Amino acid sequence: MDNRYRIDEDCRLLREIRRLSQTELADKLGIGLATVNRLEKMQTVPAEDSLEKFYAYAYGNSVRLNRIKEQFYREELGQDEKLLFHGAKTVINGKIRPDVSRQNNDFGQGFYMGESFRQAALFVANFGTSCVYAVKFRDRGLIKASYSVDTEWMLTVAAFRGKLQGRVSEKQQERIRAKADRADYIIAPIADNRMYQIIDSFIDGEITDEQCRHALAATDLGMQYVIKTDRAAKCAEVLERCYLCVPEKNDYTAERRADLKASEDKVRAARIKYRGKGKYIDEIL
Repeated sequence: MDNRYRIDEDCRLLREIRRLSQTELADKLGIGLATVNRLEKMQTVPAEDSLEKFYAYAYGNSVRLNRIKEQFYREELGQDEKLLFHGAKTVINGKIRPDVSRQNNDFGQGFYMGESFRQAALFVANFGTSCVYAVKFRDRGLIKASYSVDTEWMLTVAAFRGKLQGRVSEKQQERIRAKADRADYIIAPIADNRMYQIIDSFIDGEITDEQCRHALAATDLGMQYVIKTDRAAKCAEVLERCYLCVPEKNDYTAERRADLKASEDKVRAARIKYRGKGKYIDEIL
């Protein structure tokens, strides 16, 4: 996998957008002209300091390179191709593999991707070495499992995350996980810590499935794609590793906090509005 950042292309694009010469860009970045020249020709592996200076300058001057590239990639998609994004805490070594993640994710081990750059960035923005990978995915005769915000999805996530241990038998948990376990890849709502707390309330019998479903819908994080098998991994192609500069990470971190605050009231309202409606987990199981 090519893990280099496309700073050569980004450098030329930024200069075109802002109508800067190499000398002018070097002055604004506080680096030598020779360094800018080498970056554009990819004659050297850029130092982290140079990467941060360049991308922070572009972002601080309202040139949203990652957003521009996301748009271009969408325009270039072929028939039945999907553009997805993987937020990575560190670099991905080698090919995409579904068996290197933690076991207790939403659907167990897998390669998790979101439908937009923003989705992926929001989840890794608070990690110092994080980045975002743009991935092109095409279903070539794969087995797909699709979920929506409903009881089936809630129980499946709970089963994979070990929340049903001691509440239902292992055989029942296997039946709950069966649909996902048979799939090459999964399309399902994205879950985060807010959702896990809501699902835990459902599993602990504090709220009904109806309350839980509407509370989860209020978080509105979008959908995720999860590659579960090597067959599906072969249908995914990494297009680019995208750099996240510190100012961009800070904006995503602040945005995540604002989203959390806005959704908290929605979740409370959903729990109140649908109190007593639906079934408790013991009735379902």
